[in-house]
Amino acid sequence: MKTRWIQILVMTLILSVSMTALAQKAKTGKGREKTLVGFISDSSCGLQHMAGMDDESCTLMCAKNGKFVLADRARKIVYDLDQNGQQRAREFAGKEVKIKGRLAGKTNRVTSIEAAS
Repeated sequence: MKTRWIQILVMTLILSVSMTALAQKAKTGKGREKTLVGFISDSSCGLQHMAGMDDESCTLMCAKNGKFVLADRARKIVYDLDQNGQQRAREFAGKEVKIKGRLAGKTNRVTSIEAAS
């Protein structure tokens, strides 16, 4: 009986440590690198740009007062880009891209950006 309780205690401890490690990994964004496809947009417009302006012009104008984001129009999700992503995104303003990086919540820690096609 005593041995059974020790086994349960040890298993509970192992499970607790494992869950803590997984939570910490997710929190720090050190998970697997992912590739996301979407459009480089700005934080003001997100998924849809102003009428009468092409996507590139609108993105560049609005990003002056905000920041660049990745807009996944198919899934209707907007991802923030880290500082590295902000620097690389300007040349792809309004264009469809593939971004490789690690997600931490809805922020992508960008390792590369390239044209989608």
